[in-house]
Amino acid sequence: MNTLTKSNHIGRKISRIRELRDMKQEALAQALGTNQQAISILENSETIEDEKLKDIAKALGVSVEAIKNFSEESVFNYFNTFTDHSAGTFNNNCTFNPLDKLMESVEENKKLYERLIQAEKDKVEFLEKILKDKK
Repeated sequence: MNTLTKSNHIGRKISRIRELRDMKQEALAQALGTNQQAISILENSETIEDEKLKDIAKALGVSVEAIKNFSEESVFNYFNTFTDHSAGTFNNNCTFNPLDKLMESVEENKKLYERLIQAEKDKVEFLEKILKDKK
């Protein structure tokens, strides 16, 4: 068997996607309204009808194109982008102290609260003045 035949085996692709989604055959069978044996047969099939493939894609939460174009290599390449530090685009070094930022926020809140209290004091003073003038 050559690799081209293996890579176009729709049943295997469905099986791998199901496994990557941490789904058992029974769960997929339930979503499709069938049994586990039917899923096993389906995953051993090299080709699947387009209408059935749409139902399977929906149950797996992927598109039909994702199933048709699935390859192990693309999955590994995708996950390697999360750990490839050589590209220089992944920076997990914090450039500030989070506690300093928190304390800045606390100080800002204190200032706002003090301004609010002063505004309330000014209102009370103004209202007392109005009451005093009316007497």
